[in-house]
Amino acid sequence: MFTGLSAFPLTPLKDDAVDDAAFMRLVERLAAANVESITALGSTGSYAYLSTEERARVVELAVEHAQHVPVLAGIGALRTSDALTHAENAQRAGASGLLLAPMSYQPLTEDEVYSLFRTVTRDASVPVVVYDNPGTTRFTFSTELYGRIAALPGIASIKIPPVSEDLHQARARINDVRSVLPEHVTIGISGDPTAATGLLAGCDAWYSVLAGTLPRAAQRITGPARAGDADDAMAEAQRLAPLWDLFTAHGSLRVVAAIAEHLGLTDHPTLPAPLHGLPPTVHHHLGEVLEKLELLP
Repeated sequence: MFTGLSAFPLTPLKDDAVDDAAFMRLVERLAAANVESITALGSTGSYAYLSTEERARVVELAVEHAQHVPVLAGIGALRTSDALTHAENAQRAGASGLLLAPMSYQPLTEDEVYSLFRTVTRDASVPVVVYDNPGTTRFTFSTELYGRIAALPGIASIKIPPVSEDLHQARARINDVRSVLPEHVTIGISGDPTAATGLLAGCDAWYSVLAGTLPRAAQRITGPARAGDADDAMAEAQRLAPLWDLFTAHGSLRVVAAIAEHLGLTDHPTLPAPLHGLPPTVHHHLGEVLEKLELLP
């Protein structure tokens, strides 16, 4: 569950409410692709924009439609008590694991973040993934803090930010992180453009934005990388460079939301206001990219 490909689906909205039918289609698509896990309510799932009730419903739908695939659920919140509520609801719905990011409005200290994870893991009955996403939380974990948190009972994996595109530098970074972790705690790469490098450098998992909408495309990177076939993994990653360029220019969430629209999986708009989707000209260009890369049906 904490190795291989974890797909992060969108939480589509329609008329400012969760679009249950569209979300179910996305989850069923991932289950059919046999991804190793489905992570509902990650940043791609817009968890921070949803109410407690909406988040509970999303996890229920994910578990119900994931079939044999384990579901991880994002539980990040500004207040620890709210994170505990989200954890309880997710566990009640049947989630197999929890994904916790240190959300903040006031900047957090390392001791405050450690306290958050200590409190949540003390109460959780399923494993917890540490979600390090400084681009959204504005908090950067030190390697030392990784080690402190990973020593807590119940920590199963750490989702790290993108690594260097240079394989030797990436491997050095992964080895540095691994040196402070217990043996059972896995390392998962995020930042899709460098996922192939991260996997080849020693990461155990890919926590993937792309896989939440295009799981087969992500598997064409994950499969060779996990088998140690660097040439095939890097060739496929490089083939998708036009897509990664759009991720960088416009944000991965906006791009995958538009991909889901191109595939007819969601309506437009599908993101929570005030977020906007891609501008029309970029949306059209994305369609051309998807066609050229043979990612459309």
